[in-house]
Parts: sequence; structure tokens; C-alpha cells
Amino acid sequence: MKKLEIRIAKKEDASRLLEIYAPYVKTTPITFEYEVPSLEEFQTRIETISESYPYLVAVVEGEIAGYAYATAFKSRAAYQWAVETSIYLDGNFHGKGIARALYEKLEAILKRQNIYTLSACITNPNNQSISFHEKSGYLTVAHFHKCGFKLGQWRDVVWMEKTLQDHPAIPEPMIPFSDISCDFQ
Repeated sequence: MKKLEIRIAKKEDASRLLEIYAPYVKTTPITFEYEVPSLEEFQTRIETISESYPYLVAVVEGEIAGYAYATAFKSRAAYQWAVETSIYLDGNFHGKGIARALYEKLEAILKRQNIYTLSACITNPNNQSISFHEKSGYLTVAHFHKCGFKLGQWRDVVWMEKTLQDHPAIPEPMIPFSDISCDFQ
């Protein structure tokens, strides 16, 4: 594979990230969004998520090939050590190890933030994503039937989970990404 760089997403990346994300919204049930977000909305998402969690882009030969990020699993304080992960690749870059590299970097940062549990919500069927997550150490922990409706069909989702690191008896507080991001520039 050509040279791969993984870096922190910037507001200026939003246009390219939208190009990658739009086909998922318009033609697949992979995301349950019905409408492609506006550029401004996507810029706001990048900025808001980046305050607390990593939002990363993979760049191959100067072109953004995909992105991955983490968000809060739930908003209550007791959930601060758990996140939901998301990843999207440009269709031309599947099967080249980019997703794995993005997740490895994401996980390294999340460990530094005192995150212990990763969750992924995946539309089912989506064998490619389920297989990728299994190879990344995730296990299926729930299967919800017909809980979303997209593209004229009821859709199932599976939740997959990975323990990122051992859970201490008393955890240190989660460290916001904005407090450690300088280490990953």
C-alpha cells in the first residue's frame, strides 16, 4: 500500500469526509441517517466530538481515504469509561488495511483517555463490518430486531463490544481528548 498517514481531523476536512459519508447515507442502511448532513453540520460534529474524543482521518498519498472517531456511549457520568466507535472508508480504499490502522490509532488514544469499553452498533446484515470488528477483538453482545427502518425495509442492528484494557477497581476519570491531543499531532 502507498504511504498512509493517520492524523487528527480538522474542520477543513469536513467537505472530503462528507464525500465519503454521503453514499452511506444515500444508498445503504449502514447509517440510519436519512439526509446527508450539511457541511456546517459536519464541521460542527468534528469540532464537538474532538473536544472529548479522537476524530481521526487516514490520508493516502495526500487524499483522505477514510475516518474513524469515538463518541460517548451514554451521557451519564457512570458511562464515562465507555465509547461507541464509528468508521467510514471511501469505497476505493477497502481491503487495504486502512480501517485496521485507523482503529489501532483510535484505540491507542482511547487507552490514554482511560477508556475501557468500546462498542460498535452495526446494521445487520453487514458481514464486512461484523467480520472486521470480530478480527479487531469485538464480540457480539446484542441483536435488536427491526429497530430501524431505512430504504424501504426494517433493519436489525447488532451491538459489538471490546474490552480495551482491564477495568480497575476504581478508575481514574476519563481524560478529554482536548487535554491530550497535542501528543498526537
